Amino acid sequence: MHVKGLSRNQIKYIVIMAMLIDHIAWAFVPTKSVQGVAMHFIGRLTGPTMAYLLADGFLYTSSKAKYALRLGIFALLSWMPFSLFEKGRWPTAHFGVIYSLLLGFIALWIWNNEKLHQAVKIAGIAAVLVLSTWGDWAYMDIFIPLIAFKFRDDEQTKWRGITIMCAVWAVTSFMGGIHQGILQSGILMVPLLLKFGYNGKLGSRHPFHKWFFYVFYPTHLLILVLIKYNTIRIFGSAIDLPWK
Repeated sequence: MHVKGLSRNQIKYIVIMAMLIDHIAWAFVPTKSVQGVAMHFIGRLTGPTMAYLLADGFLYTSSKAKYALRLGIFALLSWMPFSLFEKGRWPTAHFGVIYSLLLGFIALWIWNNEKLHQAVKIAGIAAVLVLSTWGDWAYMDIFIPLIAFKFRDDEQTKWRGITIMCAVWAVTSFMGGIHQGILQSGILMVPLLLKFGYNGKLGSRHPFHKWFFYVFYPTHLLILVLIKYNTIRIFGSAIDLPWK
């Protein structure tokens, strides 16, 4: 029987491509150009969408410990590529989106632990939020999975909460300037894609789909860094390649 909408795997591949477009723009396209703003606008799909899907992963995984370990290993493997991509050096106190997703998973684990007192849960999530400031997407990748998981049986409240979070992110981004505000407003596509496009199904269970994002994330960052460094080495200052 044909199921309407997009599976979790299909959604992941869409946002992975959006991430690649975004990162190519950070590496090679001036941020304030029309092309740069458009590419970054598209790229706002990735982090929050992955965070939303994390709630599904937490709910359905057969082993939360293995899931967290997998996130932790690839967060560590992504540290150097992300630092080089973001700052042009390593080590730095800058970690990629897998680090943020790991913290989102830990927040879900804390919240779902019935043995913990409410005050302990709140303190634990507050600590996770502080740690998230060193990651990509910071607090968004903590709050979105928490909202998606807590209100998974209350669609109206869930989508209202996620939309508000995305709107706050977009509006506050205008404090960084008009170009920053416009490109960050791409995050408003996230609730639209997920509410009207995601059918809630996993799709194929082939291991390739499970591991692709984890491997692709650090690999594509390293490739972009190598291309960028070699372009600078060959052309020098003839080409404008600003660091993010």
